[in-house]
Amino acid sequence: MKYPEAYIDYLVEFHGTRDYFECHEIMEEHWKEDAQDPLTVTWLGLIQVAVSSYHHRRGNQAGAVKMLHTAIKHSDPQPLSQLGIDATGWIQVLQNRYEALVQQQEAIFTDLNIPLVDDRLIARCEQRCIEAGLTWCAPSDISNVELIHRHKLRDRSEVIAERKRQLAARHANNA
Repeated sequence: MKYPEAYIDYLVEFHGTRDYFECHEIMEEHWKEDAQDPLTVTWLGLIQVAVSSYHHRRGNQAGAVKMLHTAIKHSDPQPLSQLGIDATGWIQVLQNRYEALVQQQEAIFTDLNIPLVDDRLIARCEQRCIEAGLTWCAPSDISNVELIHRHKLRDRSEVIAERKRQLAARHANNA
């Protein structure tokens, strides 16, 4: 199967940089591109797994539980299998993590690895990691403040400017 480039990018970030915030950004952009994509719900599930991991690593247990719960609901074995994922194994990993988080048995964060079964996909992702100077499936660098608190450190000036523009337009329309 030919995989979307955004999916490859997601996998490299998920397993190489462990930048879950970036995983979310990459896949969300792809997810929004085509509402008719038959994998829309699966993309959403992958986004939610990344967000859950981001929250969990930051110590936001409630946010991690909430996102993981919805990610499991969006994890259908058939589309996951189309993406070169061991669907049964992945869903079990997600359920185990969810149960541990709910029971507050997993306060210390550990990275998840998506069990890929397509050797060509794995090789492609590993090669991209090598080219970027990354190690495939290395643990998160918990000392990297920029990685852990990415959402607080990013430049949001464009988003803020767009919100102000939309607010001004609404006010002008209501006047």
